[in-house]
Amino acid sequence: MSQTFEFYHARAEESASEAQAAQLDNVRDRALRSEATWRGLAEQARKVAEDRVKAEHERSLKRAAEAEALARIDADALEDQTAH
Repeated sequence: MSQTFEFYHARAEESASEAQAAQLDNVRDRALRSEATWRGLAEQARKVAEDRVKAEHERSLKRAAEAEALARIDADALEDQTAH
């Protein structure tokens, strides 16, 4: 199951709230460690999503260039057939 930036960010916010409300040092420390982990995961998820969009854009540009090249080849072949 793929988790989103929003999911991880929400967990980080919950951990930050828990740390703020904590009265015991060890509970606060645990919540702060948890928050840092969730924020790291959120950042990683954001980066993966951005990379995925970038890769898809690059693939679509490549597909368009290949389609254009094939169209030129087909046009040239048709022109050769009609010229003879």
